[in-house]
Amino acid sequence: MSTKKIERLIQPSGTHFVGDGFRVHNIIPGSEGLSMERMSPFIMLDYNAPYYFSPSETPRGVGVHPHRGFETVTIAYQGKVEHHDSSGGGGVIAEGDVQWMTAASGVLHKEFHEEAWSKKGGIFQMVQLWVNLPAKDKMSKPKYQALTNKNIGKVVLADQESMVEVIAGQYAGVTGAAETFTPIHLLNVKLKKGMQANFSFPAAYNTAALVLEGTVAVNGTAVPTNGFVLFENRGEDFDVEATADAVVLVLSGEPINEPIAAHGPFVMNTREELLQAFNDYNEGKFGYLED
Repeated sequence: MSTKKIERLIQPSGTHFVGDGFRVHNIIPGSEGLSMERMSPFIMLDYNAPYYFSPSETPRGVGVHPHRGFETVTIAYQGKVEHHDSSGGGGVIAEGDVQWMTAASGVLHKEFHEEAWSKKGGIFQMVQLWVNLPAKDKMSKPKYQALTNKNIGKVVLADQESMVEVIAGQYAGVTGAAETFTPIHLLNVKLKKGMQANFSFPAAYNTAALVLEGTVAVNGTAVPTNGFVLFENRGEDFDVEATADAVVLVLSGEPINEPIAAHGPFVMNTREELLQAFNDYNEGKFGYLED
């Protein structure tokens, strides 16, 4: 095995609102060099860094909108999100929980701050990933996976306080809670100052890490809060050491080497498939969901 070196260290710049409930840095594909093709199967990453939302009687969020051809993964760090979709999926996720929605052939969905949380307000921190689907699965049946923190496998490290939560894939013999269509590793790494975790992924996998809290050294290179580490597609091994108490999201996946045709809420393989998606949506074939 050989070291997986850092290709780029990116500090996200600029934020924008998605609806009125998510204030995000768009890291994939919004950062230079992080195209959908380069980061496949991870075709979008929005990071809502900790942000205070004042109390509101009307929950903030994103109203009914369609998706086809991929999956949305929302990871809650602070705050609560309520989700509903036209295939019957839905629920509330709170700190430590994950919702994994497979849009596939098409759904309508909406996401808002959970009502009781909205009335109190507070610090809100979330990650949303879009995970591409291979052509053979793009028109499969939609589904929804509600992954509560208690059901997410954990590897406790030597200090008995630090841990790796395995959302998808594997780490140290523990298998992730999420079912995926292609090989994906998605890990929440929670390290106390001075603790280190070691990782190994195939050289060809697209691999990155986002520092959500604290500071770390990756293979000895300092990475600040909100820093995004892109690794080379060479070598397999790297380590993350906390230089202050830290939370790091590690993602690694086998690329889907197929054409990407994306527009708005649809990610397909050809322009013709995109046009079909818009036609199907306009004809009401994605079902019904009350706004």
